[in-house]
Amino acid sequence: MSRLTAVLLTSLFLASSAFAQTPAAEPATQASPDSSCEAKAVDKNGKPLAGAAKSSFMKKCHGEMTNTDCAAKAVDKNGKPLAGAAKNSFMKKCTADAAAAK
Repeated sequence: MSRLTAVLLTSLFLASSAFAQTPAAEPATQASPDSSCEAKAVDKNGKPLAGAAKSSFMKKCHGEMTNTDCAAKAVDKNGKPLAGAAKNSFMKKCTADAAAAK
């Protein structure tokens, strides 16, 4: 009985030390627009896009990413979403600033 206990404790110790040596998962980081657009650049058959089709898709994807980033920032000082002319003005300025930053 004591022999079985010793074997179990030894194997438990070895297993725990083996798990302790595995690298920890890296914290999740937000993907850059390039990598997320690259990942989405596939045709309907699942093959990666190439040439003009890829260029067109990447341009469209980057434009959508800018719009979604700006839409998330379009809030007033009270935290309410902007609407109407205020939203249009903000979106126009935000997209122009994003294009100038690139």
